[in-house]
Amino acid sequence: MSKFTWFTGRGPALTHSQLERLRLLSEPTEFDERSLRQQRFVVLDLETSGLNMRRDQVLSIGAVVIENGAIDLSRQFECTLQREGHRASASTLIHGIAPSEIANGVEPVEALLNFMEFVGDSPLLAFHAEFDQRMLARALKQSLGYRLRHAFFDVAEIAPLVCPQAKLNHAGLDDWTRHFGLQVQQRHHASADALATAELALILFSKARQQDLDNLPALLQQLNSRRRQLAHSM
Repeated sequence: MSKFTWFTGRGPALTHSQLERLRLLSEPTEFDERSLRQQRFVVLDLETSGLNMRRDQVLSIGAVVIENGAIDLSRQFECTLQREGHRASASTLIHGIAPSEIANGVEPVEALLNFMEFVGDSPLLAFHAEFDQRMLARALKQSLGYRLRHAFFDVAEIAPLVCPQAKLNHAGLDDWTRHFGLQVQQRHHASADALATAELALILFSKARQQDLDNLPALLQQLNSRRRQLAHSM
């Protein structure tokens, strides 16, 4: 029997064990009336070979878990992906991942399966989430033939919604962490950025609860309303 089983068309080749793990991945959870404190989130940050969402690759994944209203430091994910032929570029100066680290990284199929098993059925949080969502979705499609359906919430969008008085409508992660006096040990490192984003998210969730935005449907409704207002003001 062949070691590999192919998907139809031009999909990736996976071992039978990998196919079984893929089959057992959790379906994303449905939004319900649980409070934000009761909701499990996975906070994600990616380091990539560049900013081109059609061409560049995911090099590193860092993630932490928010559960029961706190960051669970015992549940963290950190992985550098192996990328054949990767060379140093301008982005290397930002993320600091040497080509030798990438050459010795985890094979992408295994890395992405490990990560999605870590995610489970939870919604995902990221800062400027559209980039992370699209890069992760493309990596999963290319390596696993898997279509990402998990919800993403953008912390960069939640922050001005619940803190309009800060007047930081187009601010970056550094701006918001400074605004709240958070100490960030290291930037442009996937795990450190994920932890900083999670700390910021907990502050924002506390402020959201004070505004009666204490579950995902209510929060999403207000985010959609703000998007429409911004679209009309352009």
